Amino acid sequence: MPLLPTLSTFFIVLSAVLVAIGWVLIVKNKRSSHRKVMIAAAISALTFFIIYLSRTIFVGNTSFGGPDDVKIFYTIFLIFHILLATVGAVFGLVTLTFAFKRKIKKHRKIGPVTSIIWFCTAVTGVAVYMLLYIIYDGGTTTSMIKAILGT
Repeated sequence: MPLLPTLSTFFIVLSAVLVAIGWVLIVKNKRSSHRKVMIAAAISALTFFIIYLSRTIFVGNTSFGGPDDVKIFYTIFLIFHILLATVGAVFGLVTLTFAFKRKIKKHRKIGPVTSIIWFCTAVTGVAVYMLLYIIYDGGTTTSMIKAILGT
């Protein structure tokens, strides 16, 4: 198993688990604990993003190495995951902003939606990881820097 993809996948799963715990805590009206756990979830998601971005720039992304007849389905699934992750990140930032600005009514409205999007993002992210590194052997990996410089 490759270290950086495994590590980044761990952090995205951890963030989803923490969001689930935070959801339970707020239902139990444990606001202080909810806040701490949700901040930890955001830090975990940010850690994922830093690892993912660093890997993408310096090491590169791995192409799908599975059979050609599966590749189109993988690509469609990957595009869906990327769109979902982007929407989830935007929703996450908005939800956190509402919380920190004490706009609790708006935070309560958007929080559950954000959580569900984030759970789906984590699940699809794990599926992408499994398809790239566990179920099939990964394809070639090229860094963005090498691709840009042509080396």
